[in-house]
Order: sequence, then C-alpha cells, then structure tokens
Amino acid sequence: MLKDVQAGAKDRMQKAVEALRKDLQAIRTGRASASLIDHVRVEYHGSPMPVNQLGNVTVPESRMIVIQPWDRAALNAIEKAIQKSDLGITPSNDGAVIRLILPQLTEQRRKDLAKMVHKRVEEGRVAIRNIRRDAHDEIRKLEKSKEAAEDEARRATEQLQKTTDQFIAEVDKAGRDKEAELMEV
Repeated sequence: MLKDVQAGAKDRMQKAVEALRKDLQAIRTGRASASLIDHVRVEYHGSPMPVNQLGNVTVPESRMIVIQPWDRAALNAIEKAIQKSDLGITPSNDGAVIRLILPQLTEQRRKDLAKMVHKRVEEGRVAIRNIRRDAHDEIRKLEKSKEAAEDEARRATEQLQKTTDQFIAEVDKAGRDKEAELMEV
C-alpha cells in the first residue's frame, strides 16, 4: 500500500514538472520557436483548434515563425486569434502564409518575463508540495488504520521527502534554464 502511495505521488510530481516545462516553453524569448503558438486557439468551423492543426508551422529564421494553413479560408481566423493572444506579436498576412516576426526584447521586457518565470516556477513548487501533502496524509491514514506499521510509515515519509526534494530541484533547474535563455542577448 505504501509503495502505491509513493509511486502515485512520484508520477503526479513528474507530471507537474512536465506541465511547468511546457508552460515555460510558451514564454517568448528572443528566439522563434513553434511552441510559442501552441496555446493559441483558432475558432475554425465553430470549434477552437490549435494553430498547428490548421497548417504547417515552421521557423525559417531565428526571429520568424511562418504559418502556412492547409485551407486558405483559415488565414483570417488564424490572424485574428494571434492578434487576440497574449503574444504581443502582429501577424503579417500575404494571402498565402502568415509571418510572425519576433522583435528584439527590451531589457525591461526581459525583466518582466523573468518575473513571470519566477512566478510559474513558484507555482510548480507549490504544486509539488501539495502532492507531497496529499501523499503524506494517505500514509498517515494507512498508519492509523493499522495497514502500515509506524516505522514503515516513517520510512515512507522520509522517502517521500527525498522524492519531493528531487522534483523541486528539477523545477528550479527548469526555471534557471529559462531565465538564462531570456537574459541571453
């Protein structure tokens, strides 16, 4: 039973770290990346769809993203969705493709984005701590109901703390990597 609790907590912590990494990828740095527009949803034939399901998304240059829709009727919808998003990029539509040219980040914008990274990293730490708390409560319940011995529960709690520390270190590393990428000129 204790191993199931630990395995479940470890799996949930891994998912929290993956979610944070995916979230950090969406933060715009000085370089173009197709993942920047992954969260942009386009209203197409009455349902919201990701941009990458409506056309080819390529990065021909380090500061440009090109979207070539499979259906030209989707061009205007994609353009409007990008304008409404929080990217802060104005799309350029030439009738066949949409080009997104990433401007150089100012020092102030870099600092603002670094603050956003810190906030998201802290949210990731909190998520991992919440998972630890839930697993710890499960271990206590098992101990109180006599399904686990006291020393087994203590060892499981210590192992849970080691796992938590490991995943928090991963979250911190992801944050440091993203911040270094942001501050790179």
